[in-house]
Amino acid sequence: MGTNPSRFQSSDRPVEQVSWDDVQAFIEQINARVPGLALMLPSEAQWEYACRAGTDTALHTGPIEILGEFNAPALDPIAWYGGNSGVDFDLANGDDNSGWPEKQYPHERAGTRPVRLRRPNQWGLHDMLGNVWEWCTDHWHDSYEGAPTDGSAWLGGGAGAGRVIRGGSWCSDAQSVRCAYRAWLEPDSRLDDLGFRCARVQS
Repeated sequence: MGTNPSRFQSSDRPVEQVSWDDVQAFIEQINARVPGLALMLPSEAQWEYACRAGTDTALHTGPIEILGEFNAPALDPIAWYGGNSGVDFDLANGDDNSGWPEKQYPHERAGTRPVRLRRPNQWGLHDMLGNVWEWCTDHWHDSYEGAPTDGSAWLGGGAGAGRVIRGGSWCSDAQSVRCAYRAWLEPDSRLDDLGFRCARVQS
């Protein structure tokens, strides 16, 4: 794209500070450069299906016990979240998190971490939970009542409608970093814990 908008930069970190609209421009460009690639943002249903990898528990590794706002030991092997993301943080511009309560480990600066340092899920997908929130295609709806049953994106919210984000991030509290947790942002939002993951969906 010619520029890297991320606050936390290295060649192995997820991009962040990209809006939903920015991601659409990226996808359009990369699909034009690589005929047949057909990348897209996943629907919310596709995202959760990939995150769970055949499981039905709070995490793809099992249940979660939350001991404090930023303290859930079950997250430590699989996710960068507010309880562990600052341990041995390697960039100078880390966010000051000295005031965050009940952290799993003591640390004072945090941010995104290089990908693939935490254990993947059963389908080999890394960082589905934590590190950066991930945009989905869907417009936000308060519940699943009336959602498509085929896994496709649920739209219909009109121009400028809020878009779903999933997965939690490096600065999320423990309860937000679960397979089922869902949130939304305006499509022009750009945050230093907000990125994306492309999908390539086969018919």
